[in-house]
Amino acid sequence: MNWILDADIKGFFDAVNQDWLIRFLRHRIGDERIIRLVQKWLKAGVLEEGQWQSSDMGTPQGAVISPLLANIYLHYVFDLWVKQWRKREAKGKVIVVRYADDIVAGFELETDARRFLNAMRERFEQFGLELHGQKTRLIEFGRFAAYRRSRRGQGKPETFTFLGFTFICGKTRSGFYQLQRKTRTDRMNAKLLEIKTQMRTRMHESIPEQGAWLRTVVGGYFAYHAVPTNARALSAFRFHVIGIWHKSLKRRSQRATLTWEHMYRLVDDWLPTPKILHPWPAQRFAVNHPR
Repeated sequence: MNWILDADIKGFFDAVNQDWLIRFLRHRIGDERIIRLVQKWLKAGVLEEGQWQSSDMGTPQGAVISPLLANIYLHYVFDLWVKQWRKREAKGKVIVVRYADDIVAGFELETDARRFLNAMRERFEQFGLELHGQKTRLIEFGRFAAYRRSRRGQGKPETFTFLGFTFICGKTRSGFYQLQRKTRTDRMNAKLLEIKTQMRTRMHESIPEQGAWLRTVVGGYFAYHAVPTNARALSAFRFHVIGIWHKSLKRRSQRATLTWEHMYRLVDDWLPTPKILHPWPAQRFAVNHPR
């Protein structure tokens, strides 16, 4: 892949056309009772400042069915269309990854990327959707991006974010190309702020209770973010969690004295150490089946 399209749909959940959505549902569901139930969900409206307002557009805010309806809508509007476009129009290789309304597409040829972006805009307009003008970007990326940009006198290849990670055109210690993933800084800071807020409410809990809670939080964070090339971000996250815990314990009493030697004994007892838990993509996809 030499070009990446980082697409963002402007106000997607508020822009879903309910008439088209019902037509998509009827394509697979023959039971009108289910259709009427979904229609009631869509017409539920929103409650703003104590006043109810009906809505003829979008999916219901906060409803558990909204992500499901959004996926059904984009399946017909985007997924099936992409499959046909790739067969009929693409000259080179194309890969598309979609999670809810987050879309990333990779292209071998620049011409394919630009034609796809134009066709995607037209396709979305037919169903009431619009690509965000500033957040939707087409960037040069991949194995040869750094070399080509240096020949043109440009800087390093741009990065893009997807599902909590920043994707970077990096190099191994030997100097070979390597796709690197690192945790988004803003997402990490948001998680640390959440932990800090929780520790204020748990300040007077016993150390085993605090340690057990922090172990589940840090372990859950590592379970998602412990991908190859992200070890430094994992260590930084654990380091900041230790600092938050240390400050919380020192504030329990004005006479409290907590040395770092004692603190690190607590850390060794309760906090998991950062280590890569997920395999490299080549290992993950090289699966041997008994049959």
